[in-house]
Amino acid sequence: MNRFFSVSIITLTILLTPGCSLIKSEHTSGSNEHITASTHDDSHAMTDRNINEGEKESDSVTTQAKLTIPPNIKSQTPVPLVIDIQDKEGKPIAKFQTFQEQLMHLIVVSEELDFFNHIHPTYKENGRFEVETNFPKSGNYTLFSDYQPAGGKERVSVLKAQIPGTNPSPAKIDLNLAKTFGDTKVSLTFSQPSLKVRQDVTLMFDLRDTATNQPITDLQPYLGERGHLVIIKQSSPLTKADYIHAHAVKDSPAGKVDFMTHFSRPGKYKVWGQFNRNGKIITADFWIDVI
Repeated sequence: MNRFFSVSIITLTILLTPGCSLIKSEHTSGSNEHITASTHDDSHAMTDRNINEGEKESDSVTTQAKLTIPPNIKSQTPVPLVIDIQDKEGKPIAKFQTFQEQLMHLIVVSEELDFFNHIHPTYKENGRFEVETNFPKSGNYTLFSDYQPAGGKERVSVLKAQIPGTNPSPAKIDLNLAKTFGDTKVSLTFSQPSLKVRQDVTLMFDLRDTATNQPITDLQPYLGERGHLVIIKQSSPLTKADYIHAHAVKDSPAGKVDFMTHFSRPGKYKVWGQFNRNGKIITADFWIDVI
């Protein structure tokens, strides 16, 4: 008997039309089906722009991602995940293009955004990716599956998982923009005095050694760049429109990593900057306010 079972079905389609805002359609059927997220004609180039705000492009291939997880999953226990990438007919998409040194980036966050995990599933051929992860507590989780079919554009599919049990109270939002992560002090500043919607802004990370307070000199590339940045808007439920993936600006000074982006909606956002300090990945998380 197959040790995996399918949880529920959620089909998420984002349509982009010239001069219009995002139109979201979400359909849920009965239980015991695959969790499904589809991306329709909305792929975007990754050139220091928000992944969720690209223009309509010539690549019109529809993709969907199906997540299969085993029954009776528990928090703080390794959980195997299977993600199948298919076309709109349900046929596997067999070939993918490497971007940022991986075939798939999987961002796993709790609904409250107090948990973040960036992992890279292994491609098993015939459109199937597999990976194992832990969910630290009970509650709802969103998985942003970021991939690029060969010859197509990068796209993001949204998947959901629920860990049974009593949901703990979410942590208090801390808007402090200077924190210490082990042997590294990280400060976040902006190129504008305040973050405003529809305004280009540079998010500037300053990384210093905790002991000496000097800019770090052992920063190494992470996923082919000086750093990696994911931003997710506080929302319930989380959707693809809440997800931003920005690229590091090249040639930043020692100990500094900058990212350019912009925000389409006001609200609170959680920021995760990831950096490689001499082989150790630092994940610096901050809350920010956009008006």
